[in-house]
Amino acid sequence: MSDKPKKVLITGASRGIGKATALNFQNLGYEVIGTSTNKKGIEMLSKKNIIAYELDLNSKDSISRFLDHIFTNHKDITILVNNAGVTRDNLVLRMTEEDWTEVINVHLTGVFRISKAIVKNMLKNKWGRIISLSSTSSPLGNKGQANYAAAKAGIEAFSRTLSNEVGSRGITVNCVAPGYIDTDMLDFIDENERNSIASQIPLLRLGRPEEVAGLIAFLASEEASYITGQIVHINGGLYMA
Repeated sequence: MSDKPKKVLITGASRGIGKATALNFQNLGYEVIGTSTNKKGIEMLSKKNIIAYELDLNSKDSISRFLDHIFTNHKDITILVNNAGVTRDNLVLRMTEEDWTEVINVHLTGVFRISKAIVKNMLKNKWGRIISLSSTSSPLGNKGQANYAAAKAGIEAFSRTLSNEVGSRGITVNCVAPGYIDTDMLDFIDENERNSIASQIPLLRLGRPEEVAGLIAFLASEEASYITGQIVHINGGLYMA
């Protein structure tokens, strides 16, 4: 990417995989834009010298305000990482319409809206990378996560289709599908359950956010220029495609 601007946009960049990804890109010399849903996250990103914007993917108004800032100040984004997410877990028979709709909006519809907006300038530049976070919940299913698994499966199908539509313009579109990663999203799991989960993984441990961040950075690089339309799993062997 020596002759291309190194500017990356990461949604949900204030914690977990998103934070690790933002810091890794920054260390690699990229200019990083990150989003968060709250002021605490914005402050954290700003302290790390990451350009920070508030963004709630469940709100059309929030998305519109965010994209206005992007189109005004950052038309040269060449890499998009769709990472922002939310969980509203429950069994299907107990899941509310609101739980279903919010997860679909944030994950699937959010990826559609942001990708559609950002890819326009990538098409003009004839170069770009779109990397969206999926999950092993998509191929495996996970009790209590029908909304989340459905959204992730939709992201995968969307990404394959978009990769076909924009590949001729030098833009690659891929998904990264983590398994159990040691982030604050797993804080509710006690030590015994963590050990039980780890025992089912061939590598006998949870993944680290930095490992996922490294994979994302590779898919954004020139070395990955012939990889598109793929779902790249990183799960310690829990799921083998």
